[in-house]
Amino acid sequence: MKDMSKYFKNFLNEQLKDEEFRKEHESLEAEFQIIKEIVEARKDKNITQKELSDLTGITQGDISKIENGNANLSLKTLKKLAAAFRKKLVISFE
Repeated sequence: MKDMSKYFKNFLNEQLKDEEFRKEHESLEAEFQIIKEIVEARKDKNITQKELSDLTGITQGDISKIENGNANLSLKTLKKLAAAFRKKLVISFE
């Protein structure tokens, strides 16, 4: 798995040299960060997508879509997820 991660990082770094790719990647940074936080919070809590579904009322299929970046998250959904993780939802502009 480490080799795959290293390969991906090298590939991404090479792609980021392309200006158009880099701009598109940067425009998605906030979405990537939200997805990363959700996945990490679920793993830290040591629960499955199904268990998170039971805690939030969000279907397991939709949890999967969220974690795979195939869903547009609403503030309401983010609040449900934060509550399930017993975390405070913080949104900021920097």
